[in-house]
Amino acid sequence: MGVSCSSPEKGISVVTVDFPPVNALPVRGWFALADAVRGAGRDPGTRCVVLAAEGRGFNAGVDIKEIQTAGQEALIGANQGCAEAFAAVYECGTPVVAAVQGFCLGGGVGLVGNADAVVASEDAFFGLPELDRGALGAATHLARLVPQHLMRTLYFTGHTVSAAELHAHGAVWRVVPRAELPGAALGLAREIAAKDGRLLRMAKAAINGIDPVDVRRSYRFEQGFTFEAGLSGLAGRVRDTFGKQGKEGV
Repeated sequence: MGVSCSSPEKGISVVTVDFPPVNALPVRGWFALADAVRGAGRDPGTRCVVLAAEGRGFNAGVDIKEIQTAGQEALIGANQGCAEAFAAVYECGTPVVAAVQGFCLGGGVGLVGNADAVVASEDAFFGLPELDRGALGAATHLARLVPQHLMRTLYFTGHTVSAAELHAHGAVWRVVPRAELPGAALGLAREIAAKDGRLLRMAKAAINGIDPVDVRRSYRFEQGFTFEAGLSGLAGRVRDTFGKQGKEGV
C-alpha cells in the first residue's frame, strides 16, 4: 500500500498508487506521489514516466474522512499536497503517460489533466464532485481535457464524462479493455522512450513554456476559494453530508 516505483523496461519508470479501498489519498499520499514522480523525472535514465494505480479506480481525490477527523490541519495539508502532486506531473522532466481505470475523480482529474498523454480503460470515467464535498479546485485541469462550456457544466453539476467521450474530444489517446490497459500505457511509453532522451527533455520544457495557462498559479488561485469556504464554515457543513444519501459515488 502507498506509492511505489518500478522500471519494467529501459527508459520507462512506472509510478503506481495503491491506497485501498478507493485510492482516496491522505495528505502523506499526495506528497509521496509528488516525490516519486519528481524522483523518476530526475533520473537521467528515464525517458517516460507512466502514472498508474492499483484497484478498481485510478483516484477518488482526497481522503475526506481524514479531513473530517483532523480538520483544518488536514485540509491545508491536502491542498498543499495536491498542489505539489499536480505540479510534479506537469513539471516532470520527461513526458508522463497516465493509465486510467475506473473512476478518476477530484484530485485524479488534477493528475490526469497535467499529464502529457492519457490512456484509459473502457470503464473509466472522469469528474469533479468538488461542490458536493465542500471544496473547489481542479477546474484548471478539467479545462485541459474538455472544451470550456462542457468543463463548466461538468463542474457545476458534478456529472462525469466517460473515457470514450474524452477520446472524442482528443484528450485520451486510446481507450482499451481494462485488461489491456497496462500494456497499452507501456506501449505508448515505449514509443516515446525510443526518442533521444535529451531532446525529449527539451521538448517537454519547450511545450510547457508555450502553455497559455500557468497551471500551478491557476490551481492555487482556485484553492484560495476552498480556504474561504473552509474558514466561513460552509465547506464543513457541505462536507458533513459526504457519503450520505448516495453522494459518495464510488
